[in-house]
Amino acid sequence: MKRSFQLKALAVFVCVFLVSSMAFAQVGKDGKPIPSPRDSVSGTVAGANIKIWYGSPSVKGRVIYGQLVPWDKVYRAGANEATQFTTSKDIKVEGQTLPAGTYAFFVIPQKTGQWTVIFNKKAKQWGAFTYDKSLDQLRVMVTPKTIKSQERLVYKLNKKGFSMDWATTSVPVSISK
Repeated sequence: MKRSFQLKALAVFVCVFLVSSMAFAQVGKDGKPIPSPRDSVSGTVAGANIKIWYGSPSVKGRVIYGQLVPWDKVYRAGANEATQFTTSKDIKVEGQTLPAGTYAFFVIPQKTGQWTVIFNKKAKQWGAFTYDKSLDQLRVMVTPKTIKSQERLVYKLNKKGFSMDWATTSVPVSISK
C-alpha cells in the first residue's frame, strides 16, 4: 500500500515537472514570452513521416519580404535557429530526390518570379550566419502565392507537400514518392 502511494506521488511529481517545464520553455530569461516561439508540424506526406521544426516570428506591422527579410539572400525560413526539416524516407521534392534525413531548410526570396528552396546537410545552425552552399543536399525552385495576411510564420502540411505561410506570402513545396 505504501509502495503504491509512493509510485502515485512520483507520477504526479513527474507530470507537474513536465507541464511546468513546457510552460517555461516559451518564456525568456526576463520572464516574458519569447517573441518567436518554437513550433513544429508533423505528419505523413507521400508515405514519409515529415517533421518541420521552426521559430515562428510575427509580422507586428512590419514589412516582411524586401525589408525584414531581404530579397536575393538566404533566409533561415523562421526565427533564431535555422528551420529543421526531417523526412523518414527518401522523397521527391519538386520532382528531385531528397534522401531520408534531417536538414536545415532555407529559402532565397525573390521580388518577382520563383524562389529558391534549400535543404542543407548541416541541420543544426543558428540562422543562416554559417550557411555553406557546398553543404546543400538539394535546391529547387518554387512559385510563391499571395494569401490572406498571416500574422505568425507557420508551416502547413498537406497531401501534396507543405507550405511556409507568412505575411501575405505562401511558399508551397510539392512532395511525392
